[in-house]
Amino acid sequence: MFTVELYAAIRRAVMAEGLSRRKAAKRFGVHRNTITKMLQYSVPPGYRRRERPVSKKLGPYMAGIDKILEGDRSVHKKQRHTAQRIFERLRDEEGFSGGYTIVREYVARALLRSREMFIPLSHRPGQAQADFCQADAYIAGKKVRFHYYCVDLPHSDGCFVKAYPAETAEAFCDGHVAAFDFFGGVPQSILYDNTRLAVAKIVKGGERLRSQMFAELQSHYPFEDRFGRPGKGNDKGKVEGLVGYVRRNFMTPLPVAESFDALNVRLLDACTKRRQAILRGQSMRIGERMQADISAFMPLPPTPYDACHKIATRVSSMSQVRYRNNDYSVPTRYGHQEVLAKGYVDRVEIVCRGETVAVHARSYDKAEFIYNPLHYLALLEHKSKALDQAAPLDDWRLADCVYRLRRLMEARMGNSGRREFIQVLRLMEDFHQHLVEQAIAEALRLGAISFDAVKMLLLAKLENRPARLDLTFYPYLPVATVGATDPRAYLGLVANAAAIEPSARVSA
Repeated sequence: MFTVELYAAIRRAVMAEGLSRRKAAKRFGVHRNTITKMLQYSVPPGYRRRERPVSKKLGPYMAGIDKILEGDRSVHKKQRHTAQRIFERLRDEEGFSGGYTIVREYVARALLRSREMFIPLSHRPGQAQADFCQADAYIAGKKVRFHYYCVDLPHSDGCFVKAYPAETAEAFCDGHVAAFDFFGGVPQSILYDNTRLAVAKIVKGGERLRSQMFAELQSHYPFEDRFGRPGKGNDKGKVEGLVGYVRRNFMTPLPVAESFDALNVRLLDACTKRRQAILRGQSMRIGERMQADISAFMPLPPTPYDACHKIATRVSSMSQVRYRNNDYSVPTRYGHQEVLAKGYVDRVEIVCRGETVAVHARSYDKAEFIYNPLHYLALLEHKSKALDQAAPLDDWRLADCVYRLRRLMEARMGNSGRREFIQVLRLMEDFHQHLVEQAIAEALRLGAISFDAVKMLLLAKLENRPARLDLTFYPYLPVATVGATDPRAYLGLVANAAAIEPSARVSA
């Protein structure tokens, strides 16, 4: 490789001093053809190889290779042909006698020619892109794999992120509701991939049939939905970039939080702080550019969408309702009735004839039984012998004084004492557990071992009055006046008795 200095000396000798190419070649010790090339270029152009000529051995097989590569476009990327596999097929099936190197080089050039090219896009205010992705975190001391929902505003690069235990339809819709509330408006359009949460089916002509829950969401917030090409994540490149940014910046190192609510508070705070950033190629902060997006948004409806999955079902003989392969209890008086199970991200509500009869924290495990022991106390009062084997009461944590009250009641009254103890437990249907436990402890201190005593002490505590019968607290009761006894009144009774006796003898 000749240096730039040699180029300069030769070009100066020939072009400025008038030295001939022959004499320049002799003076500088280079070939005359090299002198000609140096006069064409002011600096060394580097080695430039011409297009490699097609191998005579490979030529008859090139069309077959192209056909294999074309067919691979419709195959899963992990099952596509490698250059080695193509070489083996040509050798074994077609009798190819050439080497592996020429096959590998041809495949590399063919793949390079087939790589997709893209056009830079501009985004109008009021548009959005959305996507789900996964990450790890420590929630309540346990390492879990969770899903996070991202919404990106391509015009301003504003963002919204929320974490969920699972990628479900109710989480998908709840993410929309939370994002619209965070932005203070509804985007004109949202771009998605062809997620099953929104698209039930792609029919002929590329038309999408929306899922039931997504159709309800879109009717509540009348935004336009747009979908990318199947398997083409680059169609929504802005939110794809946001997904990676969130994982690298908001979730590295692994987040540690007491609950998903606590994690989401941190994620929203990070989204808000990001509005102060000025991105490459921009002169204004994200928050300033978001004003154009917010101005183009549609207003929020008066009430948010009820983001839940609904299933019509029936209460079993065990007073349970099955939802997503888990069983949730309801009060026994609703046994065998038709109900509506509403699954939210964080809870499950059971509704009967328009009334919410049970609410449970949602479980994302499988084949679990989620009980509320209060739901079974009314039935236990009639079937008191099942008290010790009642599964809904197994994990019920009660104060020690409650168990002591039961021992005393059963020791004094036997089976009726057990039934009266269940009546004490039923006070927790209407009053908080710790208040009932305080009343029980006070009853034990006073030696008043009965349901009536516990109830009276509990009501006295709530009404902030002494635990005794004081008529000033009951003005609606009639007032009885009882005077003190006068000893002289007894003498009058004796005198009257003496006057009555003679007449009594006469009549006799």
